[in-house]
Amino acid sequence: MKSIFLFVFIGFSSVVFADEDTTLVRLETKLVTLLDNLRAAQSDNDKETANTAFKETMGLALKQNAAFTYPFSKLKSVGFIDSPDKLLRIVNWNVEQADNTHKYFCFLLRFDERKKEVILSELIDNSSFMPAPQKEDILEADQWYGALYYKIIPIEKGSKTLYTILGWDGATSASNFKLIDVLYFTGTQAKLGSPIFKMNGSTDKRVFFEHSEKATMSLRYEESYNRIIFDHLSPESPGLEGFYSFYVPDLSLDALILEGNKWIFKEDVIGINPADPNEKVTVYAMDEKDGHIEKKEIKNKWVDPSDDKAPAGGIDHKAALPEGELETSSKSTKKPKEKKIKDKRDPGAMGATYGGMKKKKRKKN
Repeated sequence: MKSIFLFVFIGFSSVVFADEDTTLVRLETKLVTLLDNLRAAQSDNDKETANTAFKETMGLALKQNAAFTYPFSKLKSVGFIDSPDKLLRIVNWNVEQADNTHKYFCFLLRFDERKKEVILSELIDNSSFMPAPQKEDILEADQWYGALYYKIIPIEKGSKTLYTILGWDGATSASNFKLIDVLYFTGTQAKLGSPIFKMNGSTDKRVFFEHSEKATMSLRYEESYNRIIFDHLSPESPGLEGFYSFYVPDLSLDALILEGNKWIFKEDVIGINPADPNEKVTVYAMDEKDGHIEKKEIKNKWVDPSDDKAPAGGIDHKAALPEGELETSSKSTKKPKEKKIKDKRDPGAMGATYGGMKKKKRKKN
């Protein structure tokens, strides 16, 4: 009798999830239409009306248990960001306004391992009533500054998981923000901010970078180096210092290095592209016996430029001396004598020596 009951229960569960998948397919199809309407809307009022319909349907879809892993691949301008530990999903989108500012919307799906259930919550964009970017405060879900998130980095701190999140905010017509924050949960309540950023002697709960709207700032996580690497920003000219809408990348890089459960700021780091194990290069070698040129493909040897012991350019070489230069012993302290050289390019420099210019007297015939 027990085995019959188990069979019936498993069969019932399969039917439930199959029904949820069918429901999600139907809801996704509806969401595609609503999203198209939202993106096609012209006025702010029309956008608000279209977004309200889209958000309500999205909320209904996310209440389905299967929504935690459902791909929603047809919703091209909505972000579905999953944490590496598979316990958090961020659903995020923006609506651009006529004045080039943005309104942001965000649902959070968190899997409660103890209760074995998915908890749905929401972040409420309250940026219109908030002062300049807050670095010191822990924010509640209804005090959100608004952003689009694109990366989640879990950090364990005791029994709690802190999710470091990277994001973007279109801000104004003159400047944009890149930001790093911390998302965590107390019971079912989402909170933002944690004092884990060590920045130039201070400890911050989140990090904001404001830069010119006409520039693009890189902010990315490099898992293999346990760091968040980003462009260093500088004003376009010294007189514009402090006016962040004129700040642009200056071709140098900084980073936050993860040490334990803290992010430690480090200035002037080297950006490194990861090695491609399948990359090959073509070389031509001459057979010394018959002089035949042979074409070969060999595996490219990648050299880490941050490795002080690595030879420059991957080739171990010694500096070549100028032709005719006296070779001296590395142990010798005697200064080599100056040697006269001829410069064929400048007839007037005949007789020039290192360290000075001298002219030889011409012999009279």
